[in-house]
Amino acid sequence: MRAGRRRWSPVRAAVRRRLAADAALLVVAVAFAVPLAWLVLASLDERATLRVHLPTSPTLHNFSAVLTDEITFTPMLNSLLICGGATLLTVACAALAAYPLSRFRSRFARPYLLTVVFSACLPVTAVMVPVYALFVRVNLIDTRYGTALFLAAAQLPFAIWLMKNFMDGVPTVLEEAAWSDGASRPQGLLRIVLPLMAPGVGVVAVYTFIMMWGNFFVPFMLLLSPEQLPASVSIFTFFGNYGAIAFGELAAFSILYSTPVLLLYILISRRLGGGFALGGAVKG
Repeated sequence: MRAGRRRWSPVRAAVRRRLAADAALLVVAVAFAVPLAWLVLASLDERATLRVHLPTSPTLHNFSAVLTDEITFTPMLNSLLICGGATLLTVACAALAAYPLSRFRSRFARPYLLTVVFSACLPVTAVMVPVYALFVRVNLIDTRYGTALFLAAAQLPFAIWLMKNFMDGVPTVLEEAAWSDGASRPQGLLRIVLPLMAPGVGVVAVYTFIMMWGNFFVPFMLLLSPEQLPASVSIFTFFGNYGAIAFGELAAFSILYSTPVLLLYILISRRLGGGFALGGAVKG
């Protein structure tokens, strides 16, 4: 009997550990699912509160209330212009900066990369006072393109570091073959390296766009005119005085606000999961 108990004790211990891990994962899943459930249910409830409950009479009144030029369409357009332009600028500059770091060997490459990583960890709030003073002096305050430039500069360090790691996975022999056919280095970057690392470029673009799309502090400080504010700032119009909050309209606006990010991820999801298309490229 003792031998049988000893034989089964490791099995019971493994089962207990498995149950404990499953319980912990269930708690984490519930912690993520409850806010999402409240978001969907509150958007359909005209008298929504912070409680998570089924609406007594589901309605689309909250969506119709926020689907106006002043509340949704103009701020969404401002967000797309600012974040989209800044994302394109960041990806282009990150590719140009990551290429020499990936292809050339220098004793300054490692200190430069460490500086880039340190710059990526620097909080934006630490530099907003001098940036605001600079923008006032050069007449970039209250301009969408000025805000886009600063957002691109803020996301550029991490984008360079991430782009460089993806670029290291592209074999240099492919570029050397293109050079032997008369291609220049810029042509090799545009026609060989970037197409082969398209999933990496997609990752950088999605991450950059998401970080800019949810940024509240930078446009709140640099944009003054209400007609130029993005959706990340205009969302505070649902918070009234003395703690009054329109929960239903806030939930409906939040769902609409997250739609562009979801669409962007869906559009490039195949490339994100496809890996690098290097199969057979270096054979022969």
